[in-house]
Amino acid sequence: MSVRLEKQGAVAHLLIDRAEKRNAFAQTMWEQFPILLGEVMADDTIKVVLLRSAVGGIFCAGADIAEFGAGALDPEWRAKNQDAISRAQYELARAEKPVIAVIDGDCVGGGCGLAIACDLRVASPRARFGITPAKLGLVYSLHDTKLLVDLVGPAQAKRILFTAQLLPAEEAQRIGLIEMLEEDPVAAATALAGTIATVSSHSVRNSKKIIRSILDGQAEDDAGTQALFASAFTGADFKEGVSAFLEKRKAVFR
Repeated sequence: MSVRLEKQGAVAHLLIDRAEKRNAFAQTMWEQFPILLGEVMADDTIKVVLLRSAVGGIFCAGADIAEFGAGALDPEWRAKNQDAISRAQYELARAEKPVIAVIDGDCVGGGCGLAIACDLRVASPRARFGITPAKLGLVYSLHDTKLLVDLVGPAQAKRILFTAQLLPAEEAQRIGLIEMLEEDPVAAATALAGTIATVSSHSVRNSKKIIRSILDGQAEDDAGTQALFASAFTGADFKEGVSAFLEKRKAVFR
C-alpha cells in the first residue's frame, strides 16, 4: 500500500507514500484512498484531515502512466480504473470533515485533481500545478472540470486544460488555485488545522455541506438547510459557545 494514515490528536494525515514514482497513483492506491478517507470520517476524535506527501519536495505526479498505458486498451481494466478514480475524487470532494491539501512540489494530473477536491490548499514556493490530459489526447471528467471551474473560473480553467502547462505556485495563488503560499506548508497547514479543530465541528461540517449545495446549484433555502440552521440552537455546541462567551473563557467543543 502506498497511501496510509497517521493520526496526531484531532488531525489525521493522509499520506501519499510512493516517492520512487513521484507519488504517482496506481490502481490499488485509487482503490485504497476512499477506504482510508472513510476510516477518518468515522473516527470521532478526528476533526481535520491533511492530505500530503510522506516526503518533502513532491505532492503527486498523477496517475501511474506506465500502468495506465498498459491497461488503457482493455475496456474492462479501463472501466475499473475510471470507477476507482471517480470514486476517490467524488468522495474526497464531499467528505464530511474539512480536508487541506499540503503541496510541496509537483501537483500534476490526477494529483492536481486530488488537490482541487480538497477544501483548502497550502503550497510551498516550489510547488507546480498542471492538469495535463491534453498531452495524452484524453478528456478531463465533468466532475473534476467543475471542481476546477469552481475554484478559478471558466477562463482560467480553459487556459489550464487547453495548454496543459505547469503553473508556478505564485501564479496558482494569483488565480485562486491555492489559498496559502508558505515556505513551510506542512507547518502552516498544521497550524490552520489546529485552528479549525478548536471551533465547533458541527458548524464547520454543516457550513461545508451548505457550500457544497451552493456549488452544486442550489440557490435558495429548502427544508433541509432551514433545519440545519434551526437545529443548531438546541445543540450542545451552541450551549457551550454561549456559556464560554458569557464566562469569558475559551469554548471547549466536544
